[in-house]
Amino acid sequence: MSEQDLNPKNNDELEDILQNVGEAIDANADESNDEDSTAQRISALEKELAESQAIISGQKDGVLRGKAEVENMRRRVSIDVEKAHKFALNKFANELLPVVDNLERALGSIDKDVEANKGIIEGIEMTLSSMINALDKSGVKEINPKGETFNPELHQAITMIDVPGAEPNTVIDVMQKGFELNGRLLRPAMVVVAKAAAVDTNA
Repeated sequence: MSEQDLNPKNNDELEDILQNVGEAIDANADESNDEDSTAQRISALEKELAESQAIISGQKDGVLRGKAEVENMRRRVSIDVEKAHKFALNKFANELLPVVDNLERALGSIDKDVEANKGIIEGIEMTLSSMINALDKSGVKEINPKGETFNPELHQAITMIDVPGAEPNTVIDVMQKGFELNGRLLRPAMVVVAKAAAVDTNA
């Protein structure tokens, strides 16, 4: 070993170099630790953000569902109120129908050729007309299907008979008029229906 190698000055420089290398290693280690810490922090923040977004999304869905339920409820209530207005007269109208029937029977049973009956007939006709008009204004409509095709939804067949020249399944007589309230059947019309002519198998 040379004297130069053992020179105290060179030893000091070597120690300085070693110290600088150590500090550099420590600095690199600190930077590495800082990077790991930052990465962990970012990962934690991303996880918290995802959880927050999931919560917000769930709350938003809940609000939308609640709004839809309220709208559906409002719609149902509106429909119920409309039905209540339209069909509030259902029971009252049904009670008036026999009155209409009786007035029509009275007209049918009075001898119109008798002069003394004309005043009575006129009074009954006016009363019946007023009754029909009042019912009509309230949404009650007559079902008088004479000459029409039989409709089982609106008519009730009392009997079916052979009628020469009549189309099968045609209403040929109305025994009792039917009525409906705003499109809802109150009472079917009682009718007589023409049936198809019997086929002569001997021909």
